[in-house]
Amino acid sequence: MLYLLDANTLIDAKNFYWQMERVPEFWEWLEYQGNEGRIKIPQEIYDELDGGNSASPTADELTVWVHQPNIRTALLLDEEAEPDDVNEVVTNGYLATPTAADLLAMGRDPFLISYGYKDVGNRTIVTTERSKPSKSGSKRHVPDVCNSLGVTFIDTYQLTEDLDFRTSWKS
Repeated sequence: MLYLLDANTLIDAKNFYWQMERVPEFWEWLEYQGNEGRIKIPQEIYDELDGGNSASPTADELTVWVHQPNIRTALLLDEEAEPDDVNEVVTNGYLATPTAADLLAMGRDPFLISYGYKDVGNRTIVTTERSKPSKSGSKRHVPDVCNSLGVTFIDTYQLTEDLDFRTSWKS
């Protein structure tokens, strides 16, 4: 199984439950799992994380971390989005005829989901977004679009269960 990370999985981990200075083992484990080919981040999502200037005095730890060449090599998915798959996600998961404003509101989520859609059964989206079935159109959440398209999704906690993360994982 290939787990495809949404940017929010790393942002929320850094901010809330696996802070980099308190649980460095989690971040080392992510790099290891990336090198093993189990966890990857599509380019479009990596760009959301990598957008900051790591040399800036105000750069946060996550920005500095994702700029490291070894992290990029480990976690970056080495594929390009298939335009037909992205279109399928947009038109069947969000809106049949989206406007430019709709596409902007969707952000990069259709790209993330398209990588899972490309190989349903062998790929899982990892996101901290929660299902909000009342949302419609371009405001739909990743879990709801995944449900519509038959793409498996889980949250970060399920990822750590599936891949058996422990702070003593190296032992």
